[in-house]
Amino acid sequence: MGSTKFGNFEVLSQSHNQVGEWGGCVLKGIPLKNGEHLGNLGSIILCGIAIAISAFLLLQSERKRAAVGRREMQLFLIGFIIIQIAEIFSVGDFPLSSTARIAFTGIHLGMIIATTWVLLMNAVVGFQILDDGTPLSLGLIIISGVVLFIGTGYITLDTGFNWTGEFESSYSSPNRNIALYVLYQLVPLIFLVAFYALEAILVVRVLGEVRPMIYLTSAAILFALGQIFNYVISPYICNGTAGKIDGALFETLFTLLAVVMIWVFWSSITEDDWPTVVPQGGYP
Repeated sequence: MGSTKFGNFEVLSQSHNQVGEWGGCVLKGIPLKNGEHLGNLGSIILCGIAIAISAFLLLQSERKRAAVGRREMQLFLIGFIIIQIAEIFSVGDFPLSSTARIAFTGIHLGMIIATTWVLLMNAVVGFQILDDGTPLSLGLIIISGVVLFIGTGYITLDTGFNWTGEFESSYSSPNRNIALYVLYQLVPLIFLVAFYALEAILVVRVLGEVRPMIYLTSAAILFALGQIFNYVISPYICNGTAGKIDGALFETLFTLLAVVMIWVFWSSITEDDWPTVVPQGGYP
């Protein structure tokens, strides 16, 4: 749900096109005073749009009072909003101190893990193993999400500030930050694939419907397109625009569209109102 650059070392995908120490295209962005610059302005604007759209979906979810997993879906949207706020300052190339950038990156990566976990729990809720919206259901999701957020955030901050030396950056010691790569690259992917599989089983086998799969598959395709732009096409965009923009802009856009399609999918398999119970013998 967004790639991240630390102040003094690279964590992920933009190592190919943003950071001069790694070679490749350097994202120059908009020149500011004192030799500073503002990069990824398009991504920053799209993050703001994503926050507004997510807030709108959050309010729309509130209107679906009888929908299964309404509160759980709202938790997912809140998580995505926090991701976008953090992404403004981590992926958005502001003239920040390295300390501030590392802090925002810790929040960003921690929330990515926690939010994809909440999304997976949304799929589990659909099977009604526990009653949705109850303190038990929400409590388990929130507590487990917080644990993942704190754990990932700590490893990110330890990597950035080198508190213990266990999680060194790629600049100081190549390939030592394996834990961070696994957490950011593999864990969310596992959660997302599991979410898709569980929702597919729920829709096709339990509900006996096909149409919602169009929305779910569209979300998966849009998310995949965002990753392709971020990891594969980004260097070409950066070189082609002389460092003005890169693939992060399109990754943010396609991820937003994927989240919207996930909400549309959820809305399509839930009811807005409780079914009306007709008394025996019909209405008088």
